Amino acid sequence: MGPHLISVNVAAATPSEHTDAESGVTGIGKRPVPGPVRVFAPGDKATGLGSGLEGDAICDRRHHGGDHQAVYAYAREDLDLWERELGRDMPGGLFGENFTTSGIDLNTARLGDRWRVGADLVLEVASARIPCRTFQGALGEAGWVRRFTREARPGAYLRVIQEGSVSPGDPIEVIHRPDHDVTVQLWFRAFTTERALLPRTLAAGAAMEPAAHETVRRYVEKYGTGAGAR
Repeated sequence: MGPHLISVNVAAATPSEHTDAESGVTGIGKRPVPGPVRVFAPGDKATGLGSGLEGDAICDRRHHGGDHQAVYAYAREDLDLWERELGRDMPGGLFGENFTTSGIDLNTARLGDRWRVGADLVLEVASARIPCRTFQGALGEAGWVRRFTREARPGAYLRVIQEGSVSPGDPIEVIHRPDHDVTVQLWFRAFTTERALLPRTLAAGAAMEPAAHETVRRYVEKYGTGAGAR
């Protein structure tokens, strides 16, 4: 079987002592649902609907959700790696991902890659997931943020180009690949541990969200674009 969705995962808001959201609730605890689930562009991060999946909660709108983080995908292959590393089960949705995928390497996906999922949905790779203390608290692993960052298998955020409904088992087809080398993994390293890579991310163009462009602009203004940039 080719690239496909193993599960589609959504969550209701639940109380958490690990969230920085003023509401004290989080939507990280996602669980597989049978589908079909409607997927749409949720609007602005602060004022829109948060998640791009019908029935899914996004609670900390300062850091999560909105058009450029409408869908979070994580690969079953990377969950399997973490199962071996941590010696525990990693069911789909545990990382807070909406799509648990199979057969597609999210780490080498490029910003601007476009996927057709199922019959109608078209998504575009937009960025990588930056881990937070809510993620660490939900997983219950000491030092998790540091470990996840070091491994640099962050999963991909996607924005919605064309709305559609999806179900587990739906195929994923890469229908467009841009001509640059800004992968999810490179973008993640640039915005976490290797900031000298930040100028390279500009090659992703409009696929990169405006807030990320602004981060890179400020960096270049301060340090320039050379290999010795900090």
